[in-house]
Amino acid sequence: MTSPLHLVRPAADTSRSAPVRTPSTAQTSNASPTLRPSENTGSGTGADAGAGADESTGPRGASGLSGKRQGPPSGWRDRLAATWDGLAGVRRRARYVRLLAWPVYFLLLWRYIADNGLPYQNDVVFCWLIGALIAAAVQSGHRFGWLRVLRDWLPVMGAVYAYSLLRGYGAHTPWAVHWRPQLEIDKVLGFGQVWSVRLQHWLYTPGHPHWYDYLFTVVYMSHFFAIFIVLAALWQRRHDRFTRLLVFYLALTFAGFATYMLYPADPPWLAAQNGHLPGLTRVVSDVLAQSHLPEAGSIFENGSQFDNDVAAMPSLHASYPMLLALFFWPTAGRKMRVLLAAYPLLMAFTLVYGAEHFVIDVLMGWLYTAAVYYGLGRLLDRRAAKRATRLADRELALAQESQRDPALEPVGATAMTA
Repeated sequence: MTSPLHLVRPAADTSRSAPVRTPSTAQTSNASPTLRPSENTGSGTGADAGAGADESTGPRGASGLSGKRQGPPSGWRDRLAATWDGLAGVRRRARYVRLLAWPVYFLLLWRYIADNGLPYQNDVVFCWLIGALIAAAVQSGHRFGWLRVLRDWLPVMGAVYAYSLLRGYGAHTPWAVHWRPQLEIDKVLGFGQVWSVRLQHWLYTPGHPHWYDYLFTVVYMSHFFAIFIVLAALWQRRHDRFTRLLVFYLALTFAGFATYMLYPADPPWLAAQNGHLPGLTRVVSDVLAQSHLPEAGSIFENGSQFDNDVAAMPSLHASYPMLLALFFWPTAGRKMRVLLAAYPLLMAFTLVYGAEHFVIDVLMGWLYTAAVYYGLGRLLDRRAAKRATRLADRELALAQESQRDPALEPVGATAMTA
């Protein structure tokens, strides 16, 4: 079927294409007098023949097949297509360039650790985590994957950075710092002796760390990155689970901050420095000081704007492993449940043995975690149920309306019933 556009073609087009007549066209017209252009008027078949005459009068690119004129818009599209084809080589080379995303990331991380030590502050850890997600998005080839990373993680980083600042300012509260209630409760739980003093007397040799001291140091340091790695994995695979765990994490973190403001409390090592306990050693600090990464010991130095030595009640070091255990326990297998149960217990032992927290600090951290997980989780479940109910009611109302009004029925259904 030919296009009707040749019927309304301006006269200028005809005059321009007429002189470009090829010899083959003339021979054809002499051989078939009935197909002269002057006779192709007045009938439908004549219009088709006229279209064929137009196609034969002039170069093939001047007027398209079926009488369509190849004007400036078509030339613009051709130039765009040629430009895109020219970029094909650049795109192919970009596939090899994006393979450098992970090597560049690890090179920068290595240089940072060499100059500044292990990243331990929440905001710094978040920066490197976002960098890892961007590197993964670039290497995977997603064109705008890095924008999705920034969209989802920059607000989270802002909240964590705000907490870090507030935690540092929370060290200067107008209330007195508490130490006696924790000490008395620990003496009751330890049958007359604080568990930190007893465990270090049994297990620790100052200046000569044992193999388990290094293990406890790794467990302690996992607090600064374990929860973030889990969040990143959920963000890539189960975004709904990522959102839920993130809500729990932020609620638990700011609940702990509020308690630090209202109830500043000394940890065991600080109570020992103030003469309220026998001499205690910060095991993790001592192990890191004797390791080959002495910069890592800076996490225990005072003077940082994020430092708060009296943020001991509740213990967020104990809270986060328990949060992971509660969150993954319903869907975990037998082997995974062993790990989920061992991690909070091992962290609790590390904190008490290393003189970082009293036993009551750990128990209060677990209590906060249970309150946030079950209390806030119930609220989130109710909200999700209400949203599902509203959606179901809306779909039901639309279905009922379509039954009352045939115009709202699908076209295919109407044709079948007809």
